[in-house]
Amino acid sequence: MDTPAASPAPDRLLKHPAFVWYWISRVLTAMGFQIVSVAIGWRIYDITGSAYALGFVGLVQFLPMLALTLVSGQVADRYDRRIIVIICQLVDAIALGFLVVDVYAGWTGVWGIYAAVALLGAAQAFAAPTASAMLPSVVPTALLPRAMAVSSSAWQTAMIVGPSAGGVLYAVGAPVPFIVACASFVFAAFASVMIRMERRVPVRDPVTLQSVFGGLTVIWGRPVVLGTISLDLFAVLLGGVVALLPIFAKDILQTGPWGLGLLRTAPAVGALLMAAVLTKYNIERGIGMKMFWSVIVFGLATVVFALSWNLWLSLVALFVLGAADNISVVIRTSLVLLQTPDEMRGRVNAVNFLAIGTSNQLGEFWAGMMGGLLGVVTAGTLGGSLTVVVALLWMKLFPDLRRADRFEVNDS
Repeated sequence: MDTPAASPAPDRLLKHPAFVWYWISRVLTAMGFQIVSVAIGWRIYDITGSAYALGFVGLVQFLPMLALTLVSGQVADRYDRRIIVIICQLVDAIALGFLVVDVYAGWTGVWGIYAAVALLGAAQAFAAPTASAMLPSVVPTALLPRAMAVSSSAWQTAMIVGPSAGGVLYAVGAPVPFIVACASFVFAAFASVMIRMERRVPVRDPVTLQSVFGGLTVIWGRPVVLGTISLDLFAVLLGGVVALLPIFAKDILQTGPWGLGLLRTAPAVGALLMAAVLTKYNIERGIGMKMFWSVIVFGLATVVFALSWNLWLSLVALFVLGAADNISVVIRTSLVLLQTPDEMRGRVNAVNFLAIGTSNQLGEFWAGMMGGLLGVVTAGTLGGSLTVVVALLWMKLFPDLRRADRFEVNDS
């Protein structure tokens, strides 16, 4: 990482109130998701004792994202992105309100949780690409890479506080984390209301088959973007172990909900510290190889975690995993945004977030199935090893990405 000669100062972001409100909205949204993810994982494993049941959480969240990807991209490019985000945050709050009532009343058990998760996934299908596409309209282009790092820190901050809070709140009472997460989404919607966009999305052409698949066309025509998105998709799909953390916490590391909260927090601590470094020191040269190395370190850290029987070693491995992943996230997101024309960002980001959903949510399903079939230690070790293999293979398949040196704007 190189120190920039004349990079915009971090405090310049604070001169854009729209970005401050955007950051607050991101923190509160991420906080809600992290609190509820710990609560849902622990509750389902408490009810079923099944790795398969944990894996199905990821599948149920992924399927709505898959079904709505092309629609959400069109919506993000044709309507007020801020309003879309607000509506999605309120839908998230409604879903969690249902879970609060359901946990108190005990009506549906695991199936009610799955239904709420599906609704959260549907809202996320619209909110995630829209919020990302909105960022270039919140800050000047020159500040975008740094704003991306600071925005990433919002998610990582929530991932530090959220999982631990989720574990503690669940220990207080099963409905409590769902209540707090619901309130977090309501306040996030208020923060989104306060955002004032610097640039508006122009009026679009009529919907055609070509416009619907426009995001795929743009990605396919840009090898750097295609390689970036597909690398993340396959690496995290094969190497993710988040869905198995309740099993590692309870059965291998012999800890409780608080321990699960620590395990969920450790990657975020690493990622947040790395985000702070990237906020001060831009990644300006050799971005392609730095992305590949970050994915390789991610895979190796996953292997160490899977083989560990010591809580502290597991936390260190997850810390390193999170730091490496944050480098990849900042490079990937900045590349996708800067290489995509503004009028296509909603559709391209919809495909990008489908890939992220595939690697995360479908990755949780894959991890649950492999954990059930092979055992969690073998599944985690195999997944981390395959992540390294994918990174090495992608170096050969996408030489343009390997040789990518600087962030460059491509509006064509």
